[in-house]
Amino acid sequence: MSWSELPTTALLTAAPLLLGLGALLSYRQPQPVAAWRLARATTLSGLLISAALLVLGLLSGPGLTGGWWQSGPLHLIMLLLANFIGFVVVRYSTHYLQGEPRQQRFAALVQAVFAAVSIAVLSDHLLVFLAAWLGISMAMHQLLMFYPDRPRAALAAHKKFLFARAAELCALTAFALLYLHHGTGQISTIVAAYTADSAALTVSEQFAACLLAMAALIKCAQLPLHGWLIQVVESPTPVSATLHGGVINLGGYLLLLFSPLLLQSVPAQALILLVAGVSSVLAALVMMTRISVKVRLAWSTSAQMGLMLVEIALGLVELALLHLLAHSCYKAYAFLSSGEAVQQDLLRRQAPARSPSAVRWLGALAISALIVAGFGVVAQSGFESTAFDALSPWVLLTLALTVLLAERGSRVTTGSLLAFTALAVVLTSVYLALKSVLGVVFPGPAHVTPIWADLWMSTLFVALFLGYYLQRHCLHRPWVQTLNVYLYAGFYLDEWVTRTTLQIWPHKLPRRARPKQLHPISEEGLL
Repeated sequence: MSWSELPTTALLTAAPLLLGLGALLSYRQPQPVAAWRLARATTLSGLLISAALLVLGLLSGPGLTGGWWQSGPLHLIMLLLANFIGFVVVRYSTHYLQGEPRQQRFAALVQAVFAAVSIAVLSDHLLVFLAAWLGISMAMHQLLMFYPDRPRAALAAHKKFLFARAAELCALTAFALLYLHHGTGQISTIVAAYTADSAALTVSEQFAACLLAMAALIKCAQLPLHGWLIQVVESPTPVSATLHGGVINLGGYLLLLFSPLLLQSVPAQALILLVAGVSSVLAALVMMTRISVKVRLAWSTSAQMGLMLVEIALGLVELALLHLLAHSCYKAYAFLSSGEAVQQDLLRRQAPARSPSAVRWLGALAISALIVAGFGVVAQSGFESTAFDALSPWVLLTLALTVLLAERGSRVTTGSLLAFTALAVVLTSVYLALKSVLGVVFPGPAHVTPIWADLWMSTLFVALFLGYYLQRHCLHRPWVQTLNVYLYAGFYLDEWVTRTTLQIWPHKLPRRARPKQLHPISEEGLL
């Protein structure tokens, strides 16, 4: 490491180091107030340092070097995101956990999680990355068990513990294969080899790509290994915000990091498109059947993670990064504001869905298709990137705008067709602008989306639209009600996985502190 790299390396090291020291000192504080004060100071410092690093990196371009850390746009953006979510969660937890025991331990664990996340997104060595990933999982396990007497929380933590070890074993095997093939554990060197060379992959490289895809699918809670993500809502709300807003995105980050390898492996792409594509559609439809706001958000996370992995497999890495950033901020906010669910439910009840006529649906589809086609022509002619060549994202955008235009009008949201058309144009413009900006900041490898992948995902998006229509406007039909029952149960996939998991690796669950008891009905109660 040269002398010119020392300042940047010191700043990059300071972010995880401050959080790690803050975790140690917060745990040893005699009073919760002092622990939270220290946690707020360390997370704010990490946020300011990561923001300064991102600005410095964007201004200096490829000239910014960080010694043993990676300091590219992807890594600095992820570092800023992690520290921002950590700062918000700590600020919220300071008041949320007032009066709870073991607050110092909670503050220490939250800082430890984001310290490990910072190391993972900056590390330039396979073993350091894997060790940080393991540290994140272990700290999250303790947070999920913050209320150890809750059976559902213990079951979720047990399943997550086992699935996380399986994901780490896949990653370890993939890293070993890559190390043996390239003769180095430096991530930047390995990724650069696939960026510069498009030669056919060997069998070991194909196997490594598939193992990385498996690790990401497991980490992102894709069906059928999704149940733990739904059940961890038993943990405190800040833990859910930490998990859904930050930690679960690391599966997507893993694939973004190794996207040059992944996009040269057809089997790995097919695996992700099959599993994550089906998971995103089913999880989105199951979410619509749930009433509990936190459970709905958990199903939404599984669906969003599946869609993000699909975007990476299609070669749309800049869109996947945009998706990751937007989902992290939105989902952290949604969990931390979940206490407003009653008010939101009242507003929803005041705005009953009106079933649009066939003419309205066809008109909305025609207008949406024209808007998207117009922007598609602009994107194709104005940008040289292949990121706009894939068809399926435009299909999804068209269907989303169709729903927006067709279902306009209720007690809460009213407006003319012209106003909603203008809104659709604005949303499409914002989508195109943000995707273009991230395409410049984080240009992905040159990749042409295979026609079979485009057709597969377009078919799934149409199926999602049809499922949405059935649930919203055809629930009075008996066969749709039967389908809705299976959707509400998640097709019983988690029950099967839970039963199988406990048979392979039994775990004694705690008993309820105050179990419900059935009392015989007295004669007076019958009168």
